[in-house]
Order: sequence, then C-alpha cells, then structure tokens
Amino acid sequence: MKEIRVVELFAGVGGFRIGLENASNKFKTVWSNQWEPSSKSQEASEVYVKHFGANNHSNEDINLVKTVYIPNHDLLVGGFPCQDYSVASSLKNSQGLYGKKGVLWWQIYRILEEKGSELPKFLFLENVDRLLGSPANQKGRDMAVILASLQKLGYIVEWRVINAADYGMPQRRRRIFLLGYHESSNISKLIVKENEPIIWLLKDGVVAEAFPVNKKEGFEQYVFELEEDLKNISDKFNLSKKTSLFQNTGIIIKNKVYTIKTIPNYSGPQTTLRDILINDKDVPKEFFIDINSLEKWKYLKGAKSSIKTNKALGYQYKYSEGNMIFPDSLDKPSRTIITGEGGPSPSRFKHVVEQKKGKLRRLTPVELERINMFPDNHTEGIKDTKRAFIMGNALVTGIIERIGKILVNKIN
Repeated sequence: MKEIRVVELFAGVGGFRIGLENASNKFKTVWSNQWEPSSKSQEASEVYVKHFGANNHSNEDINLVKTVYIPNHDLLVGGFPCQDYSVASSLKNSQGLYGKKGVLWWQIYRILEEKGSELPKFLFLENVDRLLGSPANQKGRDMAVILASLQKLGYIVEWRVINAADYGMPQRRRRIFLLGYHESSNISKLIVKENEPIIWLLKDGVVAEAFPVNKKEGFEQYVFELEEDLKNISDKFNLSKKTSLFQNTGIIIKNKVYTIKTIPNYSGPQTTLRDILINDKDVPKEFFIDINSLEKWKYLKGAKSSIKTNKALGYQYKYSEGNMIFPDSLDKPSRTIITGEGGPSPSRFKHVVEQKKGKLRRLTPVELERINMFPDNHTEGIKDTKRAFIMGNALVTGIIERIGKILVNKIN
C-alpha cells in the first residue's frame, strides 16, 4: 500500500492531521500552513509546531505563499475559514465567498490551478453547513461557485452534512464535508463507470461507508446542470428562489448535480457529556460559577424578547430567544462548542455543568478537547481562553478518522 502525501491548509492545531494519522499510517503530512490574520499572536501555529515540529510547517499568510514552495501531494485537506457565514453571525449579514475571510477559498483554487498537471488527485474539505444556503439573498450561490470551480479543475465532488453526535460522538456539531476526486484518479473512474450517483451517495461511496444513511422519505432527489461560467454563477445562480437547491447530501459529475436529503443510519453506542468530564477533584477553582453572578447566568440562559432596529434598513423588529437548559444535560452529547467558551463572564452559550455536590462550573480546556476528540492537553501551554477559542474553531477529529479509514482503502 502506497504512502499518501498530505498538505494541510488552515491547519489550526492539526485536527485533520490527527484524524488522518489515527486512521492510517499511510497518511504522511508533507506540508502545512496555519496563519491567523489580523493577529500578532499565532497560538494555533505554536501548538501545531509543538506536536508536529516546525519542519515543512508555514506560519505565513497563505495569500503570500507561492505554490512552487508547496510540495507535490496526493491529498489536500483543510477547514477553510468560515466566519463570514457561520452561526456566529446572522445569515443576512453574511457575505459568503466575497467576505473578508471567505475569499481565502480562492487560495485553495489558486494552489490547485497553479499545480497544473501535478495537482492532488484527492481533496478533503470542511466548512459550516450553512455553506449550502449562503448568501441569504442568493441561496446556494457559494456552494455552486465552489463546485463549479472544482469541476473546472477536473474534480468530481461529493458532500455530506454530518452531525457528529448522530454517530455516537460527544458533540452535536453539524458540518459539511466535501471530498474531491480528480478525473485521473481511480475513485473518479469508478464513480463514472458505475454511473449510479445516488447509489454512491447512499451505499458505495467513501462517506456512505464511513457514515451510513438512508434516503429521507418524501423528499425526491434534485438533478440539475451547473454552468461552467463562474461569473454567471456568482451573479445569477438561484436569484428567483427562496430556498437552496442543495440538500445535505450530493455529488457533482461533469457539471451535473445530484442531491438528496438523507438521515443517519446508526444504532451504536453514544458518548455523552458526562462521559468526557474530568474528575470533580481535578477541576481548578476558577472554573466554578461565582454565586454572585448566578442570577446573570440564569437571565442570559432564559427566554427573552426585545425590540431591535435593523441598522442598514432602519426598520424595527421583535427579537426573541428561547429558554436554554441550565445547567447542560449530562446525559446527551454536548451542544456545539463555540469560540467564546473561555473566561468566567456569564454567557448564554457557554457550557455549564453541575457536579455531584451541586456546584456549577464551566468546562475545562481538557473537556473541550475531549468534546472534539483531541488528545488530552493538546493545547496546553497557552492561555485557557485561547485554548477554548481554538477548540471552538476546531473540528471533531473522529469524523476525519472514520472517513480517512475508508478513503485510504478506496485510494489503494
């Protein structure tokens, strides 16, 4: 079985690398890049280097990295930046691919294009599931641009929205995963030969084998052509429709999109929040909720409504938010962890758990790492608030591992 050379873009603290290396020793990372724009501190890159070494690691703005300095590779992976259309901001304010960070998608495209005949045969990318419907005024445009641009480079691309908790993992975190197979690859040739795209999505494909699904009853598959002109797609795609054409599962082959709605098919064990908690006696005192701030915590977690004003258009609207479980349930997988989990200040979104003696506390950095299935103390050595921020940006490594196990077998 041959070695699979990997390049990891937007590497963070190495989530893709951990998942792939857990899957098989055939995955060999030959180059990585991590750069946090508009920040003097580069903690994520420091953590990456601490674990994997500085050799062949770039802590430089990817916009400035010349493709000639990136080694040839078989698999390009990365969770490309998603702040412009993630759940951290309202959909109407999202700018999608043309936003400040979203434009970094074009650095992936640039690297692939400039590699020419040496471009990687396989891609493995991750983003927020909102990508399927962004931007708000042209739902699905960003996904269409990504798919069309990869088709232009010769890739068949399949995607699936996966909630880690649906497959026994400790976090309810929904993300979209895209796998690209260049037309020169054995997997691409297999897909074309079988000529059954939906069977690939439901049974025979890489993601289908790693994360089994069933077709959701009552939802028909959509099949439509995607034009090749990226400018036309950007300007005109889905202008007259209020919903996205892209479902949670799909594939594009020779500019034809096949997409369906699927539901998880899993009946195995479930990891809960209780399962990942450290021993009560090992929790540092600074993570316990100050009794003087308890009412503020309860208020923020509770239901409330208010009148707000749209600054852009000037109209007023009623903003409402429902009641959140407080403290968090220990018998379910964790809610999605966010970048703001760190620090003692009361928050609606931070996790709070109740210990055996009734004390309330926030989650520790190790527990946040466990929720994302990272090794304990992977981010040790930097401030706790930054450790929480990094885990809020990270992916669930268990998903990468399971897909990696199937991918390595399909490649070889």
